[in-house]
Amino acid sequence: MSIVRSVVLGCGSYLPAKVVTNDDLSKLVDTSDDWIAARTGIRRRHVAAEGETTGTLALEAARRALADAKVAVSEIDLVIVATTTPDDTFPATAVKIQAALGMTRGAAFDVQAVCSGFIYALSVADNMIRGGQARTVLLIGAETMSRLLDWTDRSTCVLFGDGAGAVVLRAHGGAGTTADRGVHNTKIFSDGRLRELLYVDGGPSTTQTTGHLRMRGPEVFRHAVNHIAEAIAASAAEAGLTPADIDWFVPHQANQRIIDGAARKLGIPGARVVSTIADQGNTSAASVPLALDHAVRDGRIKRGDLVLLEAMGGGLTWGAALLRW
Repeated sequence: MSIVRSVVLGCGSYLPAKVVTNDDLSKLVDTSDDWIAARTGIRRRHVAAEGETTGTLALEAARRALADAKVAVSEIDLVIVATTTPDDTFPATAVKIQAALGMTRGAAFDVQAVCSGFIYALSVADNMIRGGQARTVLLIGAETMSRLLDWTDRSTCVLFGDGAGAVVLRAHGGAGTTADRGVHNTKIFSDGRLRELLYVDGGPSTTQTTGHLRMRGPEVFRHAVNHIAEAIAASAAEAGLTPADIDWFVPHQANQRIIDGAARKLGIPGARVVSTIADQGNTSAASVPLALDHAVRDGRIKRGDLVLLEAMGGGLTWGAALLRW
């Protein structure tokens, strides 16, 4: 019996040209390249220039993904943008992308789950494809996290960067086995009791300002390793697999120590982990599709590979997704 799978037809990404190194940040706050690299694995990050927005980054990533997938705009049924830094309070950044692409059919909306946004949005897209509400979906993770930073807070300003990544998904018939191409499952979770660990201290209904990002780093680290491992184990178990069966682990790029800790806890060798954090920092909802596109472009991820995605973000939110490339 054939079942519907959401197959990735293509991917694309975009990073702003402006690069901010750790040495650059040492001129703003009391820090150093060695201090940042030792604690996070980050060496540099890309920052949106004046005139660049989440929407402009997302649009470029979207165009590259559509070109890679060889899909025309007229074929898209749905645009989803995962972001915590939208261009405007409303409307959704996704409708700006829809208009800029010349898309005159279907629907477009944003998903907000902070760093877990791409996994949440992938879950939404996959379920809409499985349910027959869409055949072809343009899914984008895009952020300008630099616009939320307090550049005097060295505990947060050294961590984040800007960028966008996108994938094109299409309904495809599968046999219902682990050999099928496409998304096999998505697992999403949250615990609102942990909000104070990672949040922004502003918003239109509270302070009428954007606010700045605030984080209790050590506690976030502890929860991240445990929750990520649990989500990954749940995803693999549902598919009747173990982490040892995974060809590539593409994690949220929050901190190299979190990535290493989660991989170690699951027994995933470092050689099978995709890490872009040294050059990009934490790009929130953009980090998973950015890392995914990077590994596809350099030839690591190939047709037929089993790929595991994961992320954890403010809320706290977390999740994982398993797919056959």
